[in-house]
Amino acid sequence: MLRKIVNLITSLKLTIICLAAGMALIFAGTLAQVHLGIHEAQQRYFQSFFVWWPPEGRGFKIPIFPGGHLIGAVLLINLIAAHAKRFRWTWRKLGIHLTHAGLIIMLAGGLFTDLFAVESHMRLARGDTKNYSEDMGRTELAVIDTSDNDLDQVTAIPDTVLRHNREIDHSSLPFRIVVRNFYQNSRLKMLSEAGEGARPIANQGPGATIAVEPAPRATGADERDVPSAAIEILPKDGGSLGTWLVSDGLGAPQTFSCGGRTWMITLRPARYYKPYSVTLQKFTHEKYAGTEIPKNFSSKVTLMDSERSVNRDVLIYMNHPLRYRGETFYQAGFQPDDSATILQVVHNPSFIAPYVACVIVAAGLLVQFGFHLVGFSRQRRSAIA
Repeated sequence: MLRKIVNLITSLKLTIICLAAGMALIFAGTLAQVHLGIHEAQQRYFQSFFVWWPPEGRGFKIPIFPGGHLIGAVLLINLIAAHAKRFRWTWRKLGIHLTHAGLIIMLAGGLFTDLFAVESHMRLARGDTKNYSEDMGRTELAVIDTSDNDLDQVTAIPDTVLRHNREIDHSSLPFRIVVRNFYQNSRLKMLSEAGEGARPIANQGPGATIAVEPAPRATGADERDVPSAAIEILPKDGGSLGTWLVSDGLGAPQTFSCGGRTWMITLRPARYYKPYSVTLQKFTHEKYAGTEIPKNFSSKVTLMDSERSVNRDVLIYMNHPLRYRGETFYQAGFQPDDSATILQVVHNPSFIAPYVACVIVAAGLLVQFGFHLVGFSRQRRSAIA
């Protein structure tokens, strides 16, 4: 039985099946981007262990196809196991061993990048200072205790919890949150503009004068969903503080009082806080003469880290990112009126794996072709002699 399992894991048939499944997955995921958008298609097809049916809903789901993570993991195990089983150390096979090692590092690095890499953005106007970046693909309900003048206590609840949990009871909050409605994407309209029959889904705050309409998921590369939710706030000592509308489409946070403290609630892009801060000193946007085509855009920022006594100016521009504390800041874009710069912040623990893999694969190919070239030259000289 063990031998059959080993033969299965190390077989070339498994490699071909994984490659064929990967091609089919890429084809299906590419077609799905038309209706789901790039980010949603990536999550469902490529950043998952299985493709599930039905894709939405809270009921019973069945896996109908392996996802990108499962295919990549099986292919990686197959490559390692096959190489270990057939490994025979000789100098003439050094190139093959190096090439396989490079491929293994490349596959492992890609899998770890997909599992652990985090991409976010930092939008800065001139003079702005921020110690956090925002993930435009994820949303969180921020419940902020503003009673302390020196420090705000923030409880962040991910949108996945709002989507699947009807009642949220957090130990740091003196109240429970009951989710009455949740919209992955929505349109907000004033009641006076929504037409007859429109009703608000909230009875407190600005939401009492706003109608919410469900909208199809955003699919464009430059579009994003506007999630909204109706939440009821129930103090743990009894009673109700009413139902509030929280939405990424609302401007300012909403304020209420509970337990002798002042609270703010807002639905916003998920934030990743840093132990340092970045201040934009100057943004430069150059264009080709007589056109609106960008020629160069760069951001001069000040990096401040009190823990490490760092205070220095850095210029970030195309192909010249800032790397600091395991994160990389790229110049990603800017506001249409040049009023702010947009920096992409990437945290990738395995960012060096592709470089190492390429060097090892190149060395392996050179060694392998070198052995063959030397052998061919010897045979050529012998034939001439």
